[in-house]
Amino acid sequence: MNSLKLKNSFLLLLTAFIWGIAFVVQDSGGDAIGPFTFNCLRAFIGGIVLLPTIKILDHAGLTYMKPKTKKEKKTLIIGGISCGIALFIASNIQQLGLYFGASAGKAGFLTACYIIIVPILGLFFGKKCGLNIWIGVCFSLVGLYLLCIHGSFSLTFADTLLLLCALAFSIHILVVDHFSPLVDGIRLSCIQFWTSAICTSIAAIMNCLHNLTSINNWILLLYAGILSCGVAYTLQIVGQKGLHPTVASLLMSMESVFSVLAGWIILGQTMSAREICGCIFIFVAIVLAQIPMKKKITV
Repeated sequence: MNSLKLKNSFLLLLTAFIWGIAFVVQDSGGDAIGPFTFNCLRAFIGGIVLLPTIKILDHAGLTYMKPKTKKEKKTLIIGGISCGIALFIASNIQQLGLYFGASAGKAGFLTACYIIIVPILGLFFGKKCGLNIWIGVCFSLVGLYLLCIHGSFSLTFADTLLLLCALAFSIHILVVDHFSPLVDGIRLSCIQFWTSAICTSIAAIMNCLHNLTSINNWILLLYAGILSCGVAYTLQIVGQKGLHPTVASLLMSMESVFSVLAGWIILGQTMSAREICGCIFIFVAIVLAQIPMKKKITV
């Protein structure tokens, strides 16, 4: 693996780590102030944080794909709006799934099902996967099941929402995969947040803004807005550049592992032997997906 892919893989693992902790934040924050209000404000915060970041990077000469021509600006705007709409749909369906009572375990498993949806959708766009990646997907699904599902598996309305959320996040990953090599990643991320925030604000206003006087609620919002949105989704766009979308989805599926670890450390929840085995399966899946094959077998 070359140094660029190694760096980008690390960025996606960092993204998964931030999202894993954000899962606990989303669950509490959505219940406290309402799912649409929470998602609207976190997206606005993410967009606001990136505005000075873009200025600082431009001033330091660290922006490598700053749009100069009308065509480049048009591509950036179309890409940002496309990513933003996909993010708006995916994040709000996920938040609604949590709001309507999906357990954290099922939510983690069902959301992370994008690891199998991405390669299937990718086949329609000519993105074939090596056999090692498909094996990695299978290992990862087994790991997620061991990690997140306990007892009988039955689908409720909330679970169905989370399956739709997995489909929406799969589309988001593929949209990012298309536009990230063409434009400046931070500008693309900034536009996607403002797009998602504006779209969500309509639902938030209809649902009424409330419960924003609590300091604890603002702490949850600031984490979700600055780190989960502003940092993590931007790292996703930068990190996906040059990586196969299925490999990227496998790396980001580590968010389910980190969410369990966050619950263990922050909330004092313990991990069973079954959950530890699930973590090991997912780690093996990621290693398998990253190993270059001498004779590449694609499916």
